[in-house]
Amino acid sequence: MNHLIKTALVTGASRGIGQAVAKRLAQDSFYVIVNYVHNPISANETIVYKANRYFVS
Repeated sequence: MNHLIKTALVTGASRGIGQAVAKRLAQDSFYVIVNYVHNPISANETIVYKANRYFVS
């Protein structure tokens, strides 16, 4: 039995390529840690994109 937890830290995840990567990883069942600097509203959109996945922000 594989108990490995797939986790990813995505920097710049509030927009652009970082946001696309975070969303794709969530679709692939990763725990996604979202990091951002200037845009908390957009970062929150990334976090709630996949409500049935697990996120840490």
